[in-house]
Amino acid sequence: MLDHEVPVLLARIGNYPQHHGSLGVARTLGRLGVSVHAIVEDSFTPLALSRHVTRRFVWPTTGREDPEWLTGNLLSIGRAIGAPCIAVPTDDEAAVLLAEHADRLTECFLLPPVPTGLPRLLAGKASLHRICADAGVPSPRSREPADRDHLVDAGREIGYPLVLKNLEPFSRLRSPAVRCTTRVRDERELLARFPDGALPPVLVQEYIPQQQAEDWITHLYCGPGGVPRVLFTGLKLRSWPPYAGMTARAVALRNPELARLAERLCRRTGYSGVADLDWRYDRRDGLYKLVDFNPRTGAQFRLFETVHGVDVVRAMHLDLTGREVPVGPQAEGRVFAAGQLDFPSVVAWLRTERRLPPGLLYERATERAWLCRDDPLPAVIEGIRFTGLVTRRLVSLARGRFGH
Repeated sequence: MLDHEVPVLLARIGNYPQHHGSLGVARTLGRLGVSVHAIVEDSFTPLALSRHVTRRFVWPTTGREDPEWLTGNLLSIGRAIGAPCIAVPTDDEAAVLLAEHADRLTECFLLPPVPTGLPRLLAGKASLHRICADAGVPSPRSREPADRDHLVDAGREIGYPLVLKNLEPFSRLRSPAVRCTTRVRDERELLARFPDGALPPVLVQEYIPQQQAEDWITHLYCGPGGVPRVLFTGLKLRSWPPYAGMTARAVALRNPELARLAERLCRRTGYSGVADLDWRYDRRDGLYKLVDFNPRTGAQFRLFETVHGVDVVRAMHLDLTGREVPVGPQAEGRVFAAGQLDFPSVVAWLRTERRLPPGLLYERATERAWLCRDDPLPAVIEGIRFTGLVTRRLVSLARGRFGH
């Protein structure tokens, strides 16, 4: 039983008005009677209109603000809530800010005892690669080029095609190198992406061919010293954009080897808190390679529950309020679908692979990102905002094509 006297704040940095992971946090705790407060970009985001949100704090940020100013504003929100509050980060920047300014923020917030600089290192792509090497956890070959000459050398060393990623939290908001994980076919295309002399913070990473790969995910909550309280594994069936974006559909499947690797990494680093890990299984060498470590709540975390109904967010609330987290295996076969992303992911798969995607015949989703009977309004608002977003992009493409 959760402690209903301890509220929760959904903390975010940056502009993510259509983030279904935040909505999942509000629902999983609100349904159990916990008071949920949320930072939102405006009063008409899907999250702001959820019946499970007690209070909304309209506080748009970009991630380019001074960390001291961000910390001061978080404290103001915490004081407005009144009671000691659990801060749940829903993006990497918020997780980094909470950890690096915990000495001040503990005035208002209950936080996991994570080592101060660890979330930044785990969320950083190059530093994660180094941490994996030290911990004996496989990861794709990666390089952090300092200039265009090093960029060319990295591409030739790793080989084409390759993958480009934004290097670190905050830098992806302040000076993004790419919009999202991007595949590059050859050196000419690589250099065309960075025509100027200055090179933004970017990671060059080995590309594992989709035909030789499977995408897996691990969601967990660890207590002090990196000891998992709950740990889940699942198979990502489709994503949007294809192979590199957000999870469009996934299924909960027990994978002992993956669980062992995730636990090893958390114990070696002493990570404490909620985390979302992305892995790629490489059939060429039979290794699960860690692609991303997100030190915060994952957007699809509601895919996973134990047989006792405990997900990572509920486990966090239980643990930080001094209550026991029930021990039990994960519920197998749960399916998660991210509504509007699911259909285009199928279309994209059919175009590129010319065959039915895996998991297409799975039963209907156990958990949906937006649509649910007890909280229907966020799905309506998301439908309106998503339609507007698609319309604006189509108009922009048309203007570019016809020169208007």
